[in-house]
Amino acid sequence: MPDEMVEAHLRGVRNALAAGWRVLERGGSSVDAVEEAVVIMEDDETFDAGRGSFLNRDGKVQLDALIMEGATLRAGGVGCVERLRNPICAARKILSESPHVYFVGEGAERFAAEHGVPLCKNEDLIIPREIERLREYQAQAASGGNDGNDLFAPAVHDATVSHDTVGAVALDRDGNIAAATSTGGTLNKAPGRLGDSSLIGCGCYADNESAAVSTTGWGEPIMKLVLAKWAADRIAAGNLPEWAAQEAMNYLKQRVNGHGGIIVLDAHGHFGIAHNTPRMAWALKSVQKEDAGIERSSL
Repeated sequence: MPDEMVEAHLRGVRNALAAGWRVLERGGSSVDAVEEAVVIMEDDETFDAGRGSFLNRDGKVQLDALIMEGATLRAGGVGCVERLRNPICAARKILSESPHVYFVGEGAERFAAEHGVPLCKNEDLIIPREIERLREYQAQAASGGNDGNDLFAPAVHDATVSHDTVGAVALDRDGNIAAATSTGGTLNKAPGRLGDSSLIGCGCYADNESAAVSTTGWGEPIMKLVLAKWAADRIAAGNLPEWAAQEAMNYLKQRVNGHGGIIVLDAHGHFGIAHNTPRMAWALKSVQKEDAGIERSSL
């Protein structure tokens, strides 16, 4: 996260927090709350989700999203969609109105349109900042300048390979938890590449009997570890979310040299926030406290 983007990230997560909290405050469900929070971040060009996302190798935006409710284990996900401004809304329609869990590409867009989610042009999701970022990245690659950006463990201080995947977890007054994650994936990714964000148990998971989890970071290592479910299982075994979050980041680094961040919430309102990158924007609110930041100290 470049220094000049810090305030935009903090403003973005605070806006998302406020939107999700308004849903909970009026008695709405945790699923409604995480959807609302993620919509705010998809609409914020600061993040790698919705409009303003990283471009793939062909210069297009391809988006992935998942939403899951802990009470029923119902979930909805979309992958590689190019004409949805808010893919989390399409994912929510799948959760609520389809016997299926996952739709990809054109099929996902068709399902969304049939269920009242408007389609847009792919160009509507592209902003000049990302056109320039892709151009610079591909120029460096052509000259051999991206040698340090190994696919699975790129230099985390390199702003060109930052990861601004967005996610939210929530607990409602009925004691139900939910999680949602949305992303534009990685810069210069191959068309059709799917990351961890929209895969159940990898970048997103929710079960009232364990935890709601959302991750961010480089997707391939996170997928290999099924990291969200790994963290939830630690909580089901009796560990606190704070410990499970930090251990998940340690596991990610030690096992597959991966980097990223994680937010975790259990049905008792205990939460965990951790990252093994220099910075990750986060915000939290409960009836007792409200906080936000870009760094989370280790245990």
